[in-house]
Order: sequence, then structure tokens, then C-alpha cells
Amino acid sequence: MSQAVQTSNTNWTILFLCWLLVTVSSTISIFFSSVMEFAPCVLCWYQRICLFPLVLILGTGLFSTDKGVIKYALPLAIAGWMTALYHSLLYSGIIPQSIQPCSQGVACTETYIELFGFITIPMLSLLSFTAIITLLLILKKRMSR
Repeated sequence: MSQAVQTSNTNWTILFLCWLLVTVSSTISIFFSSVMEFAPCVLCWYQRICLFPLVLILGTGLFSTDKGVIKYALPLAIAGWMTALYHSLLYSGIIPQSIQPCSQGVACTETYIELFGFITIPMLSLLSFTAIITLLLILKKRMSR
């Protein structure tokens, strides 16, 4: 196998892993709200706004030859990461509740799950967006060579 084909296969695999992570994250988000009936707060909705389009954007990138998929996906992932970071800091009490955007409806600090005593839904979102951004940056660096 030639070097170019191997590089192309590796890039596709990285993009596929990113798409798989986005798809699983979206599915879990929908599962939490539809099956477990956890009402999403305002910040959760903002994170979903950034996450859900990535399924289509990255999925399209898998089957097209558009190498620009990164420039469409990365800004959404970064916006989602920043929202998830703010949500996690608010949830952990580092940011005071007096400046939270969830003044009506579901509180942004509502506790639905805490895996192992510290992994919350906002933290899961932050970890997911961190992994997505990391994979996209790796792919961007590989494609710029």
C-alpha cells in the first residue's frame, strides 16, 4: 500500500472516530431527555445546538472529498466546549449561581446523575467536546502536511 493511500485511510479513520463520538454523544443526550426524562436546562440546549449538526457535518465529510470539513466542524465544537466548560464550572460552584442563565425552568445545577461521585452530565459533555476538538486538531495537522 502506498504512503498516500495509508495516510488517507488513517485520516478517514480519525474522522470516523470523531463522527462516532459525536453520534454516540447525541444519542446519549436524546436518551437522557426522552427516555430518562431529564429535562435539559438552557446551557444543555446550547450544547446540543453545537453538537447535533456535527453528526451531519462529519458524516458528510466521511463520504465526500471535502477536506474543509474541519473548518465547518471545529468552530461548533469549540463553541460547545466553551459552553460545557461554563456549565461545568457553574455546576461545581466555581461560578456563582447568581450569574447563571437558567433563571427560569430547569436549573443549570440540577443533579441527575453522578457517576463515581463526580462525573456529571455537564462533565460528560465537556469530555466529549474535548475529545472531538482533539481529534479534529489532529486531523487538521495531518491534512496540512
